[in-house]
Amino acid sequence: MPQRPAPDDLYWKCENGNRFVENRVAAVFRGNRERAVVISWSEIRRKHLPDHADAILPPQISLPMLPEAVVNFCHRADDPSVTIAELARIVETDIGLSLELMRYANSCAVGLRHKVQSPQQAITALGIRSAKLILVTSAVQRAMSLRHSKLLPVRNFWYGNLERALIAKNIAWSLSVCEELAYAAGLLQDYLLPLLTNELYETYLQFTDVSKGPQHTLVEFERERFGWDHAQAGAHVMLDWCFPDDLICCVLFHHRGLSILDDAVLGRSEAAAAAVAGLMPDLLRQEPEGLARLIELEGRWPEFRLERLAHEVEQEFRKMAPAGRDYITFRHRCEKVLQAL
Repeated sequence: MPQRPAPDDLYWKCENGNRFVENRVAAVFRGNRERAVVISWSEIRRKHLPDHADAILPPQISLPMLPEAVVNFCHRADDPSVTIAELARIVETDIGLSLELMRYANSCAVGLRHKVQSPQQAITALGIRSAKLILVTSAVQRAMSLRHSKLLPVRNFWYGNLERALIAKNIAWSLSVCEELAYAAGLLQDYLLPLLTNELYETYLQFTDVSKGPQHTLVEFERERFGWDHAQAGAHVMLDWCFPDDLICCVLFHHRGLSILDDAVLGRSEAAAAAVAGLMPDLLRQEPEGLARLIELEGRWPEFRLERLAHEVEQEFRKMAPAGRDYITFRHRCEKVLQAL
């Protein structure tokens, strides 16, 4: 992938419904330019997931409650007349979210010259849209990390999500679209799996039985057994939580694989970045041919270099998750396969 520009050269402009948020924030949006086609995420979401769609999860599955501050923030952030001061007051009702938002704004990923000292300063620096993505991502991680799974080691599961998010972010940069949206989608696309694999353990255990020979993808297996898949379920829940339509769409479409690149609307969007990242090998082997598809992508997309991407992602991962020294990274899995070719 091409070399990224220095933070001081950056200027990004990302879609936010009918509004645009403009800011001179830095490294999270390295290289982003205004997209050539404005995507109506709300229209796409309503087409595939109507506002009052029936719930698809079994009633015995208990979903976590999100912090009231996040729900209120999402509601008010969609109002064009809302002020940053009002949104800051909402965030300040939750100390944990306030600290997380300020921590992110002050991180090296954003590269601000002066540290923010309040939620209001953080929202001003990041922009409303970015702040909303950070808050919803943090809230979901916090809620789901408390859930146990009999099938998935939760710590390694979230390490895998972090790598996938970093892959999506890198691909988004190459597509000149919003890296932060792609990152959030990569991090959250499988957020329901610890809950689902625990509550429906016996069924998901059958998917992991390698003795049965070649398998379907996880979403094919889920549709056969349940009539729905975790991407659809996750999008439904996010709609109930009033999450942004662009993030809902990215989660809903994250198992479209390389076929999404041929879509006239979504082919150069954050949803495409999340779908390509969704091919990454993971604990459940959701996409048995995922790595082969990523190798195939090298032949279709001259800028895409799998080995270089894996190396860059591992470097970022080690900085963000120093405790994951024993985690088998995406780079390790790629090298093993590429050496065998």
